[in-house]
Amino acid sequence: MWPQGQRAALAVLSIIVLLWKKAAPIDVPLDLKQPPTIVKQSVKDYIVDPRDNIIIECEAKGNPVPTFWWRRNGKFFNAEKDHRVSMRKRSGTLEISFRNGGKPEEYEGEYQCFALNDFGTAMSNKILLRVSKSPLWPKEVLEPVVVAEGSSLILPCNPPPGLPPPNTFWMNSAMTPINQDKRVSMGLNGDLYFSNVLARDSSTDYSCNARFLFTHTIQQKNPFTLKVTTKEPYNDTQSSLNDTDLYGARNIPETAPSFLSPSGLHSSKMVLRGEELLLECIAAGVPTPGIKWFKKGGDLPEKKVKFENFNKTLRIVSVSEEDSGDYVCMASNKIGSIRHSISVQVKAAPYWLHKPTNLVLAPGENGQLVCLASGNPKPTIEWLVNGEPIESSLPNLSREVVGDAIIFNSVHIGASAVYQCNASNEHGYLLVNAFVSILDMPPRLLGPKNQLIKVIENHQAFLDCPFFGSPYPDVRWFKNGLGIVLDGVKYRLHNNGTLEIKRARPEDQGTYTFVASNILGKAEDQVRLEVKEPTRIVRIPEHQSANRGSLVRFECRIKHDPTLPVTVSWLKDDKPLHFGWMSKYKKDEESMSIPNVNSDDEGTYTCTVSTELDQDSASARLTVLDRPDPPQDLELSDLSARSVRLTWVPGNENNSPVTEFLVQFEEDRWKPGEWQNLSSYAGNQNSVNLQLSPFVNYQFRVIATNNVGQSRPSRPSARYQTSGTPPDVAPSGLKGWGTRKNNMEITWQPLLDTQRNGPELRYVVSWRRKDHEEEWNNVTTTSTKHVVSDTETYVPYEIKIQAVNDFGRGPESNVVIGYSGEDKPSAAPADLRVSKVDSTKVNVHWVTIEPSSIHGEFKEYRLYYRREASLVRGVKVNKEKKTKGFYSDVSQNTGILTDLIPYSKYSMYMVVANNKFEGPHSKTVEFETKEGVPGAPKFFKIVQRNTETIHLEWDKPLEPNGILIGYTLKYNTVNGTQVGSQQVQSFFANETEHTIRLPDRFTRYKFYLSARTQVGSGEVYAEESPHFANEAYSKDQVDIATQGWFIGLMCAIALLVLILLIVCFIKRSRGGKYPVRDKKDLPLDPVDQKDQDGSFDYHSDEDNKPLQGSQTSLDGNVKESDDSLVDYGEGGDGQFNEDGSFIGQYTVKKDKEETEGNESSEATSPVNAIYSLA
Repeated sequence: MWPQGQRAALAVLSIIVLLWKKAAPIDVPLDLKQPPTIVKQSVKDYIVDPRDNIIIECEAKGNPVPTFWWRRNGKFFNAEKDHRVSMRKRSGTLEISFRNGGKPEEYEGEYQCFALNDFGTAMSNKILLRVSKSPLWPKEVLEPVVVAEGSSLILPCNPPPGLPPPNTFWMNSAMTPINQDKRVSMGLNGDLYFSNVLARDSSTDYSCNARFLFTHTIQQKNPFTLKVTTKEPYNDTQSSLNDTDLYGARNIPETAPSFLSPSGLHSSKMVLRGEELLLECIAAGVPTPGIKWFKKGGDLPEKKVKFENFNKTLRIVSVSEEDSGDYVCMASNKIGSIRHSISVQVKAAPYWLHKPTNLVLAPGENGQLVCLASGNPKPTIEWLVNGEPIESSLPNLSREVVGDAIIFNSVHIGASAVYQCNASNEHGYLLVNAFVSILDMPPRLLGPKNQLIKVIENHQAFLDCPFFGSPYPDVRWFKNGLGIVLDGVKYRLHNNGTLEIKRARPEDQGTYTFVASNILGKAEDQVRLEVKEPTRIVRIPEHQSANRGSLVRFECRIKHDPTLPVTVSWLKDDKPLHFGWMSKYKKDEESMSIPNVNSDDEGTYTCTVSTELDQDSASARLTVLDRPDPPQDLELSDLSARSVRLTWVPGNENNSPVTEFLVQFEEDRWKPGEWQNLSSYAGNQNSVNLQLSPFVNYQFRVIATNNVGQSRPSRPSARYQTSGTPPDVAPSGLKGWGTRKNNMEITWQPLLDTQRNGPELRYVVSWRRKDHEEEWNNVTTTSTKHVVSDTETYVPYEIKIQAVNDFGRGPESNVVIGYSGEDKPSAAPADLRVSKVDSTKVNVHWVTIEPSSIHGEFKEYRLYYRREASLVRGVKVNKEKKTKGFYSDVSQNTGILTDLIPYSKYSMYMVVANNKFEGPHSKTVEFETKEGVPGAPKFFKIVQRNTETIHLEWDKPLEPNGILIGYTLKYNTVNGTQVGSQQVQSFFANETEHTIRLPDRFTRYKFYLSARTQVGSGEVYAEESPHFANEAYSKDQVDIATQGWFIGLMCAIALLVLILLIVCFIKRSRGGKYPVRDKKDLPLDPVDQKDQDGSFDYHSDEDNKPLQGSQTSLDGNVKESDDSLVDYGEGGDGQFNEDGSFIGQYTVKKDKEETEGNESSEATSPVNAIYSLA
């Protein structure tokens, strides 16, 4: 509680804190005189490894450079007198070395560092130095623990007290952790708790282990031997039972819950603010009780609470005052329940509400240091100056301690000092240094001048101009010479002078001027602000599922400010992808692709686009679909004579659900090594009952199928042999039919290998005449057919069959009717005639034959007919013979013959047919079809010879189907989809062309032409006139290249060109060739006439002059090398390889006679000149 006088002072302090002109907490440039500041120190509770040297850190800055000294356990520590202790240069850090002996434990204690210069003394926290300890477990003899099955048990650990405390865990002698569950678990104190003991818990090596973190050592306690007394012997078959079933199976009495930890019904717990709260409840009982947690008067803090150790431990992280209260744990099983209440009290070590900061004042200024802290219990505040209590320091009229603050009034030069605020209670303390520096200085800029600041549109912009001055300068900002209104909406000025633009817009670009001023002067700087477009991904990659081996492409289309360089990178599962010619991954400007994907490529791919100012990213998941892995662990169970249960473990589905399992089998008797399909099952099954056949030695395998494909087959199961039985079924497909007129061949489908049911399979075939009361004839065979000989022609037989093996006879088949062989029919249909003759069809009549004369099964009355001639003179016809069958039954005596050609002469005859033979022909009958409508004209051409007329040409139909009497032409104008009125013109049969005058060049017509007989108009031939501007004149327009006049013209031109070429070559061979002897007479260079490669050089000093006989161009210039191969090859004697390449060598010592002879022959033969070009 505050004394009455101090309450008033605190009220005044609160007003001062609110109204006082606050100096900004700015850093003093180190080139200015200033008191020391601690910048680095060791932690308060400092535990060190005894194997290492000890380093106690203490670093400070100041001007002049501070000097350091230490206290140990409250007394001055003279480091120079201890040869093991040294202090780093320009630092207060202590290094304690044990290279030459000594024990670290000798240096345990409380250390405090002091840094001082001419302007004050700063001090560190009190550093408690302790050496880590990992003591051995005390030697002890542990008696065997004997306990009855179903009882509870605690195996104590009691680890040695190490520093810091060790982590404990339980293991057996094989260094395997003790399996923990709801029934058996380790408590927070390291003890091993059994809610109830079972016979299987008996063991000789329950060992508690302690791991010491600093020394990285593990100490092991002597193992416990646990013996469990039971009423019934334990066997391994009970290991598969769950605990609840096991209790009943072993007659363990059920008991209500009781707490093993904590004891009793109530307990309490104290925890400090910010630490972890750990509450534990472990209960005994049969069945094993479950644990639930509650908080009285409120809910558990969901965001901070965690349940651990099978709900036996409640953990709350970063505890605060509101976590105080009563927590209840309830243990329950089916016998009953019990509760335990834990009262939690949250205390607090001191923590800052307002921490004092360095204060820089000009002479005559006012200021304050405020130190506000809280805790539970409330901490006391103590002020120190330069490391000594402020009460014992020299009097200072310019300062006054008011409650938790120091008020400075009209300070003066020389009053600089370091003040310490110490807030403490029973749970800890806080210590902070804050100096007061009295300086007199005009404003100065601390950062670079004329900065360029870039910011993304709609982001915050901070225009920072670090400065220093005393008195604290006034700060103003201008944009383009105009003052900025600090209304707090768009702009905000921070205490350190930084101008914040809360949301930068393009119009905010420009030059900003910063001005800092005090009574001693002013400083100013300019900052250029550029507002950039944001970087963003406009087309993000999308989640994909792809089959293994396919190509996957992730899109990433971006948009960014064109003035900012951009980098696009890709990550897979947050790890960068590398692209190169050897990399699997390929990228371009807008995408990244992965060819031939496999399971290793599955993951999350992230496209990140970044500039110097911002970045954007988008992710997509790639799921690789693959065929499932093969099923595993095939097992056979429920073995019976005709069935077995097959169970398997499905393999990995590889992201595509299994839709079907295919079970296959292989047997080693009939088709060894060949796998056959047995049955299919739904993808959610893994145990099926298989129906089997007798006398088969099976082994099975399973294939899984998903939408991608089939898995590899599983490994085969064990073999299973079924016993033999007589056949279950009769052969199928039984039939009898004659192959000759005096036999019957009986055939059937053999039984499948899985239908044999036993060894030595054979077939018993039986037959007899139908409707004859006679005994069955039978034969036993292993074949799949039997031939019955010496039968009558086409008589019915009753047939049946039966399968037999060494185990007995199978069922007989149903009786089927078969027939012996057929013979040729002996009669022909009589009185063949026609009636109702039409242009394309005719009715046919005949007298039927006796069924007995068919000598087989009636198939049809077969009519043969052909077109003999057209009744139109000059029309050629196809005399191919055609057939028409009438096959309703043998009594049919009339039919219709269709698809005839009009106005033609036909002949026909008829036979009767069975399945194998035709009978004799009937008499031949001739008839003539009537006249019909004609076919379409043979052709119809539209020729637009000029822009004023259209000329039409056509020819008579190929099939006039009667006497032509003329043609009908219908036509109408066409303009897009609009059709004009139709006009009709008729022509005589001998007219085959017509000309129509066009009203204008753009008019188009649609023509319909048909031929006519007396019956009517025939098939229409339609054509549309071509467009004058861009279409051909006629659909069948004659190619100009086929016209005689054009061919003659081209031949004349070719002949003229050939004559010109011959003349040119003759002239060239006479005037353009020089004799070799002229070349030989040219003087050689007196110096070396060979090139560097040894070949002769025939160039002289007159290389630039025209050679003898060379041609000149029309302007008088020399025409450069235009010689033919004849010139170099010396005429006809030039040699060529087989491939035609020139091998004649032009040499100086060539015979003149040979040269001259070749020359003369070429000069008089123009043919040679032509051949020289070949």
